[in-house]
Amino acid sequence: MSNSKDTFNIDYVAKLARLELSEEEKQTFEEQLGSILQHFEKLAAIDTSNVDALAHPFPSYNVWDEDVPHETFTVQEALMNAPETKDNFVQVPKVVES
Repeated sequence: MSNSKDTFNIDYVAKLARLELSEEEKQTFEEQLGSILQHFEKLAAIDTSNVDALAHPFPSYNVWDEDVPHETFTVQEALMNAPETKDNFVQVPKVVES
């Protein structure tokens, strides 16, 4: 990154993001990212020393239904629409290479 507080190295940012940018795109994104960083500077200047830290901005309550036993699917019903099954499981293509 650049040493100047007001500018940054767009080539470095593009490299981190693995992007190949044209000179026009570099100019556009440099202006846009600079504007975003200016907004962050404004937010950083706000005094939040008297504000309690929050895990969530709104109160959160247990939203789960009661855990009440009920009828479940049989194995045959659960596998009825599976494209392939094997030994009472859904069979899927291997996705991990050796």
